[in-house]
Amino acid sequence: MIEIVHVIGASGRSGTTLSRVLLARGTPIVPVVRDAGKWAATGLHPPPRLADLGDPAALRAALADAVNIVSCAHARYAPAIIAAAPPAAKLIFLGSTRKFTRWPDDHGNGVLAGEAAFLASGRCGVMLHPTMIYGAQGEDNVQRLAGVLRKLPIVPLPNGGTALVQPMHQDDVTAAILSALGRDWTGPESLVIAGPAAVSYADFVRALASAAGLPPPRIVNAPGGLLIAAAWVFHIVPLLPDIQPSEVRRLLEDKAFDIGSARARLGFDPIPLHEGLARTFRAPHNREKP
Repeated sequence: MIEIVHVIGASGRSGTTLSRVLLARGTPIVPVVRDAGKWAATGLHPPPRLADLGDPAALRAALADAVNIVSCAHARYAPAIIAAAPPAAKLIFLGSTRKFTRWPDDHGNGVLAGEAAFLASGRCGVMLHPTMIYGAQGEDNVQRLAGVLRKLPIVPLPNGGTALVQPMHQDDVTAAILSALGRDWTGPESLVIAGPAAVSYADFVRALASAAGLPPPRIVNAPGGLLIAAAWVFHIVPLLPDIQPSEVRRLLEDKAFDIGSARARLGFDPIPLHEGLARTFRAPHNREKP
């Protein structure tokens, strides 16, 4: 039985999903959030503790009695959380596989810095690095792409969409966190979590269209440089999907990962992509409104 869990970032997508599951299992939680109104909008009832992660005193007060801490905030805040947490508390962080990108940015560099601080801390727990997450209420990975497919009959992809991706359903992120909470950690560890198998981005797009009930998309090969230039046009022209140049660059690199360590350490067994997409588009909040 998991004791009470302090959930940092409980009003975000992963935090809200985790909080709902913990409460449904009868596990008490302490939501730690910046905005009480955003937490109230989730419809969940445990009273929150308000703390900005940039306010050490407030964060220390919010975590003073914590035994299990799950941070769904960006991994760059790991040093602040480590400093504020009781010494014996179990720490579970969400990082990101963005740390592996060939196109460094603030997001990925923040994950690397947070991971380094955690691994050097000697604290007990794990940092989980998920790939692209889909399936949560309000997520904009699958849903935004579905919106693009509804508008564009042709999908131009760099190298024809041959780069690999390994997206994972939000339910699998939650399952990995729950498993991590149930383990005794003797120090800090870092694990990648992802879908069960990598697929080409083109196949991902086709699978998404099928699950969303859309016609099979026509995928065409387009030079990466041309798409990066076109992204600036998409950004300023109304009614066209907003695609950032950085997103195009990331479509040029494989994002395929070995999850053997997560399987061994957590009993991690993610659902196949087709099943995850079917769950996503069956969910009432993801059905297209008439």
